[in-house]
Amino acid sequence: MSEVQTIEQLRHIGWRGQALPVDGRRIARVVAQHRAGYELHDGRQIFGAQPAGYFLKRGLDPAERPAVGDFVEVEPGKPPHILTVQPRRTVLSRAAAGERYERQVIATNIDYVLVLTGLDGDFNPARIERYLSLTEGSGAQPVVILSKLDLHEGDARIEDLRGRLPAGTPIHAINGKDPASVAQLARYLKAGDSAVLVGSSGAGKSTLTNTLLGSDHMATGEVRGHDSRGRHTTTYRALLSLPSGGCLIDTPGMRELKLTGEEHLDLFADIEELADKCRFADCGHGSEPGCAVQAALDDGELSPERWRNYLKLRDEREEQAAMLESRLRRQRGGRPVTKLHGPRGPRDRES
Repeated sequence: MSEVQTIEQLRHIGWRGQALPVDGRRIARVVAQHRAGYELHDGRQIFGAQPAGYFLKRGLDPAERPAVGDFVEVEPGKPPHILTVQPRRTVLSRAAAGERYERQVIATNIDYVLVLTGLDGDFNPARIERYLSLTEGSGAQPVVILSKLDLHEGDARIEDLRGRLPAGTPIHAINGKDPASVAQLARYLKAGDSAVLVGSSGAGKSTLTNTLLGSDHMATGEVRGHDSRGRHTTTYRALLSLPSGGCLIDTPGMRELKLTGEEHLDLFADIEELADKCRFADCGHGSEPGCAVQAALDDGELSPERWRNYLKLRDEREEQAAMLESRLRRQRGGRPVTKLHGPRGPRDRES
């Protein structure tokens, strides 16, 4: 680590900054996290590092600890130590499982969230809507990718998604084993750009990653016949440098995708607009006269499945928002928190 570091080296791993530390520290990017420590890339090589004592403090919000995709300042040593995390320009996170509110960072400093779903039994529009809802506040652009085009027809399912997702949402059907098919994703993996690949086990994330790398870097496995799910061949998040010059963060399949409580659910803006047209402001969208939502359900403008998924996500968001507010109140000694978003939205964050 004695070689003088340059900004040009860091550009290869997605660095957007214009200056480097002047006190002997180096900038590196977190490419993996293990129980024994972190793997970092400084634009020239990958090396191991340990977190400074601050990151090991009990009670520290886990979201403040280094995460895959972070740029960090590193102090030389044996081993090197991570001293600080650089400000994150984008963050994809979810609420961790359990009864206590805790946020889990999935990836940081990303430009695109590639949501991969198989065209087989893995295809689930409601789950795709959940992924896109989580992506809304990340600062990154969602891209829906339908894999296994070599085994299943994609046109009908693409049409289904176009009717449910916001206009302009990129949707691509690919054969993850075919470089020519995968080439349509090159626009999201240009030099200096970073993307995170998310999806269920068995959706084909490792297969797609290997094709993008041009090598069998990631282990792949068979999927179960009855539900097209697979074993977790990817067991931890890892940031990989691609031949295109872009960076890809591969993730294990996620069994649970809990909202954080701060989503706007802009994905369902059309349903919110319908609700605004109801005769009564406090309409419960059941048997009330003049309910625009029920009218849309009756005439087919709004599908029952999408309505049910909206209600499920809305209720989950409100529950998570209440848990977040309760936690922030405890941190502030019972003092109220300030509103972050508008009335449709959770909404509360410490000021």
